[in-house]
Amino acid sequence: MITVNNVSLQYGDRKLFEEVNIKFTPGNCYGLIGANGAGKSTFLKILSGEIEAQTGDVHMKPGERLAVLKQNHFEYEEHEVLKVVIMGHERLYEVMQEKDAIYMKADFSEEDGMKAAELEGEFAELDGWEAESNAAILLKGLGIDEELHTKKMADLTGGEKVKVLLAQALFGKPDVLLLDEPTNHLDIKAIQWLEEFLINFENTVIVVSHDRHFLNKVCTHIADLDFGKIQIYVGNYDFWYESSQLALKMAQDANKKKEEKIKELQNFVARFSANASKSKQATSRKKLLEKISLDDIKPSSRRYPYVAFTPEREIGNDLLRVDGITKTIDGVKVLDNVSFIMNKDDKIALVGKDEIAKTALFKILMGEMEPDSGTFKWGVTTSQAYFPKDNSEYFENSDMNLVQWLRQFSPADESESFLRGFLGRMLFSGEEVLKKASVLSGGEKVRCMLSKMMLSNANVLLLDEPTNHLDLESITAVNNGLVSFKGSMIFASHDHQFIQTIANRIIEITPKGLVDKQMTYDEFLENKDVQKQLEQMYQ
Repeated sequence: MITVNNVSLQYGDRKLFEEVNIKFTPGNCYGLIGANGAGKSTFLKILSGEIEAQTGDVHMKPGERLAVLKQNHFEYEEHEVLKVVIMGHERLYEVMQEKDAIYMKADFSEEDGMKAAELEGEFAELDGWEAESNAAILLKGLGIDEELHTKKMADLTGGEKVKVLLAQALFGKPDVLLLDEPTNHLDIKAIQWLEEFLINFENTVIVVSHDRHFLNKVCTHIADLDFGKIQIYVGNYDFWYESSQLALKMAQDANKKKEEKIKELQNFVARFSANASKSKQATSRKKLLEKISLDDIKPSSRRYPYVAFTPEREIGNDLLRVDGITKTIDGVKVLDNVSFIMNKDDKIALVGKDEIAKTALFKILMGEMEPDSGTFKWGVTTSQAYFPKDNSEYFENSDMNLVQWLRQFSPADESESFLRGFLGRMLFSGEEVLKKASVLSGGEKVRCMLSKMMLSNANVLLLDEPTNHLDLESITAVNNGLVSFKGSMIFASHDHQFIQTIANRIIEITPKGLVDKQMTYDEFLENKDVQKQLEQMYQ
């Protein structure tokens, strides 16, 4: 358990937290959510003691241990991988070091013998004899093969280092586990393993993540950081989002009788409870959900951008034909004889381990890169709008304000008030529209690029990682906008829920060609024949 009493933190005139009082209890996983810049990572640093609050304190019971997912991937370069994991339990690692140092002594005294015996007792109490095998199990679960366990961290790739640091945080059953964006840089199998680990974890977990599928899978509660306060709600992210929307609707329907509202709430809770899996954690969450009253659900103050793509003309049956496209970049063949036909109403998710391959295909289809061989042809009724993974060229060295920037991409007769209104719906309000395009944050640039795409009224969308840099509110808005889109699209994303709710066709690019299936993402992942085929393609 971890208790936060009267915690406040202010930077200059900006209050991040004001008199936060909250208790995180064992057996629960709390998803800490809040808009970008609200202070989620800072709050985790206060909990871990890395940052000191200006008022109040954070309290844990004596003897309880807290573990944190480290963000510095180069902290342990000269250390052996297995040892780095065991370092997650600081006291156990100290005992191991002290014990080894005593046994290495040339002049081993009686006093040394007594000290060694004392350390051996503590070592056994801390489950030291199982430390290496437990560390190895964590590493293997996250996809770090046994031959890497004795290597130095410096010999690992960036993605492998992330997994080792995650194993370090999970090691030794900490009483409180703090995880800041734990799914970043993880492949789908590692994410699934982590989800199962946290679902079965019996102590306290507090996690910050932009991965809604992950939050939905593992969270029993949502801790909502808003206006410097933190409010805890029972349920996962989808339950929080839907209930906050329901509360807003109920508040607007002020004349509705209380009995009607209670009935609406009961139906809503029943729908979410029915989806709970059979895990112990999901069962306890279901019991908590069933106790919710009308007063427990509150409208959120969160603002969601308005994202809606409206095709100007209906698309014909002839969309896109790709024949034998091959491309080598920096001596590596990233696309090898890629062929497929895109059909009307296709919403294709491009997946696969090679990021460069996916981006190369987008660039080729948009005419920004030439293939080494092969052809592609867009149908005459199609018009395309493109969201590139790297949008820097659209903003660098731009002296234009946002109204001027957006005018470049809008029909000539659109007025300034129309453009201001459009930007307002994308959360650029008042004087913000006069900001220079060159000084925008990553998330603001993404919202501008989406505005550009919406104004195009294209009937085919190509999107390369459109949710990067966005907060959960904007991700949800983009997700809903693309679900409602009446045209066709090809997109790449690492967001499980994004792919599952939008795509009706999955194309995985592998070193030995495409695996192309007309099915949802979950069906693709759960289909044993598909997964067996993929294993062969990656060998």
